[in-house]
Amino acid sequence: MNREQWRPFLQQWSEEWIDSHDPEKDGELDEAVVRDRWLGFAPASEEEIAAAEARLGRTLPPSLREFLAVTNGWRDAGCFIYRLAGTAELEWLADTDRSYLIEIYDELAEDDTEDDTDGEEEEENADVINEAEVLRRSLLVSLEGDAADVFLDPEDVNERGEWTAYWLASWSGEGLEPFDSFYELMYDQYKSFHALRQPEGETKDRWDTKVEEARRAALSGEIEGPLKVLDDAEEFGNERALLLRFQMLTMLGGGEQQAGISRVVDYAHHPGILQHDLFVPELLPLVFEEDRTRDLPHGWSTLRFSKENGPEWLQSLLADHEARRAAPDFRLSFGNPEFDAAVHHILDRLAADPAFQVRDPYEEQRQNATYEEVWVDGQPAMRVTMPTLTASAVLISEESEDGVPADFEVHDPFGAYDRARERQRQLLDEAWPELKEAIRLWRPLHEDHIAPVVLFADPVLAEMITGERGREILSMCRSGG
Repeated sequence: MNREQWRPFLQQWSEEWIDSHDPEKDGELDEAVVRDRWLGFAPASEEEIAAAEARLGRTLPPSLREFLAVTNGWRDAGCFIYRLAGTAELEWLADTDRSYLIEIYDELAEDDTEDDTDGEEEEENADVINEAEVLRRSLLVSLEGDAADVFLDPEDVNERGEWTAYWLASWSGEGLEPFDSFYELMYDQYKSFHALRQPEGETKDRWDTKVEEARRAALSGEIEGPLKVLDDAEEFGNERALLLRFQMLTMLGGGEQQAGISRVVDYAHHPGILQHDLFVPELLPLVFEEDRTRDLPHGWSTLRFSKENGPEWLQSLLADHEARRAAPDFRLSFGNPEFDAAVHHILDRLAADPAFQVRDPYEEQRQNATYEEVWVDGQPAMRVTMPTLTASAVLISEESEDGVPADFEVHDPFGAYDRARERQRQLLDEAWPELKEAIRLWRPLHEDHIAPVVLFADPVLAEMITGERGREILSMCRSGG
């Protein structure tokens, strides 16, 4: 990025930062910042840049050099870096009072080397050793921060002459996070500022417009283009993009992406989604389904975590929904009446087949298993005891080679279930064209509703809609497209 590009970018950043500044929560802004609406300083002269390069013994990378030619230092590079160095303040990390970071990573590398017992740990240890070496040779660009720093590695240079830039925050648990250049790191901090502060202004308005265009494109059957826009918008903290993208990824993942429900149902970071009109009819059933399918009966789930830690209004909402689900006449709603009736017609027919009435012995064992904490070779472990199941006769209906239905009894509960599963998969494949046709009856419940993700709250439909079939659904022009 040259200085003609740096200046408008930094000017916009400055104005958005100043306009979103909260004097009660943030520190006071410098008088010069308020007066000039500029977080930077005067440009560095070519002589000042050359003097810094001579002192450091290296030609600075292009994006940093051009940045300094626009502003000789910078205030508030995101929410966790309070000051970036000017030409006279740039130093090698090893020569600063923050050189203790090198010692910390050296110690981590040494400890990991002593603890190595297999190849996998040795491979992980190589990353830690590399981080220590990177820090030892890096240029420190940040001066003040919230336990966070910015470095540039002069030994890792790309074809454009850019040094790899690193972000390091002790509280992140991520270690050194690499970027292709100083500019790429700064742009990432700009995105982080938007995600955390949600400032009003041109940037927010531009992403709101792009998200609306992506929503319309998605409803018309486009996939890759809208996904890219929504992904980028989500990085800027656009909550609407998060909700729309979740729906698309859930369909494309064949239900596997509903594991991402925890990112959407996040009362601390996305309270607006929990109060959205789509939360109860479309997302809440997925929260309960995730809880039902988790690996361990007493393990973590979005539902369990929200019950124990969520605000009172969310706990009340969960309790009300749970009570409705426990009612004998409860039926999951799949949306508008025409679509809901069509989907239940398919499910009722499948449920009536003997294959779908066979008890799952594996699930029964999991639900009735006992878990005991034990110590093995001095390490904590979990002992799982599975109950023994009693064999009982189960009627299985299958089609014979000549197409005539044939019923027979299977007395082994596991064998019966395995045979029933084969029949279930056959029935699901046969029912898929009918479900696909029913999609034409689907209508959005809200303008942000672009796919019937609640289908994945039913285990039968979740198995039927593979990732490939979910893509077929998204490729259809749905109502509103």
